[in-house]
Amino acid sequence: MSVALKKNRQARIVNNELSVHIAESGIRTPKGWVRCELDGNIAFSTRSLESYFFAAWDAAAYDALLVAAAVEYADKAQRRRAHYWPRQFHLSVPVHDVARWDNGRVHAALVDALNFLTGDSWELAFYPRRRSAAVPQQGLLSLDRAVEAVIPFSNGLDSRAVAALVSRSINGGLVRVRLGSRLADAENLARERHAFTAVPFDVTANKGVFVESTVRSRGFKFALVSGIAAYLARAREVIVPESGQGALGPSLVTVGQAYEDYRSHPLFTGRMEKFLEALLGHRLRYVFPQIWQTKGETLRQFVAACPDDAWASTWSCWQSQRQVSVDGHKRQCGVCAACMLRRMSIHAAGLSESPERYVWERLNTRAFEDGAEPSFRAKEKITGALREYAIAGALHLDHLSELADRPVHDGALGVAAFHIGGALGLAPADARNRLDRLLRQHRDEWEAFMLSLGPDSFVADWAMRGRP
Repeated sequence: MSVALKKNRQARIVNNELSVHIAESGIRTPKGWVRCELDGNIAFSTRSLESYFFAAWDAAAYDALLVAAAVEYADKAQRRRAHYWPRQFHLSVPVHDVARWDNGRVHAALVDALNFLTGDSWELAFYPRRRSAAVPQQGLLSLDRAVEAVIPFSNGLDSRAVAALVSRSINGGLVRVRLGSRLADAENLARERHAFTAVPFDVTANKGVFVESTVRSRGFKFALVSGIAAYLARAREVIVPESGQGALGPSLVTVGQAYEDYRSHPLFTGRMEKFLEALLGHRLRYVFPQIWQTKGETLRQFVAACPDDAWASTWSCWQSQRQVSVDGHKRQCGVCAACMLRRMSIHAAGLSESPERYVWERLNTRAFEDGAEPSFRAKEKITGALREYAIAGALHLDHLSELADRPVHDGALGVAAFHIGGALGLAPADARNRLDRLLRQHRDEWEAFMLSLGPDSFVADWAMRGRP
């Protein structure tokens, strides 16, 4: 290896740098670049593409989906360092219209959104496709009425509740954009000719599994597919269903050396608005109807408006079945940050659910291991990673509750409120009052939940007494 190549390789290692070439079959990948092949590492679902391009083919929208897939691949393929968050990425992506993507406004808005969201440095270059993408079948699906808004929809508590609440108040139609590429009902929805049945692509590693788990680019993927759906349906709004703890909490309380998490934050969605308008010429807004409410308050409103048990079938946990199955049946873990927030919110709403919904059936035990379902403990499936996720989840909710009480946080909260207010069109004082009320409400709900678990629970040991 030449001296120049050795220096270049060493520089890439020092800078934690990765170059990824998105390549059609038969296209050679330059030396020093990682190959990510279309119809291989990135696979588009024909049926899901049909549910997106139901009325007319739009090459720019397809290319935007490919960019999202390329970003996801790169994000997962390069491990972050323990004490240094940023990485540098170079992406080379084939598109139908290079001039559109090389436009200064488009390129600047795209890079700004990615850098802000992930805390990394992104450089993207575009080159012409050798073959146009296969156009999916069209004309078999149409929206039955004018669409005013779309909402990203998972089986989560917030999306189920907010979709129901918004659909009761919105003047025009509300269309659900299904998140995920493998939804349990996606195949049935596609057969019934519903629009936007699932994220229309899947991404796989070259060898083995991906090495990075933070995957902040998920926020880009979900915001982009929702924005493209709004563009194709000619809707002017994307409803962001997250309540205040999910939208604002991750940016207010960071973990260790991690960069602030803006995945559902208005400062990020504002950047996505600029990017989509520059790329597609479609002006839309991401709106946050529940951003100043806790998840518990949102759930309470949902139950009052829709007095059935639809909330009980929702799913909050992101752990895979391999990690949290009991007797071959998947459960929610019950102790990650998402599960802990869910359980606290159900308590705050005055509701209850079967403990058998969770692997950790009880949170009031003195020892962490004793709260898990007996057969799960017996099979020694309690890993160190599960314990770390649980500690992080409890501490996140506890640290968020502390923001309401300590004057030391006043300056940081003032800055946060100023930026949030600017993104939402609120005066700084108004935004600060709303943020303070949200944090006080979260504190009250957290303290009431901790009281319900008792002073000797392992959660209290972690959160209240700092003994993980």
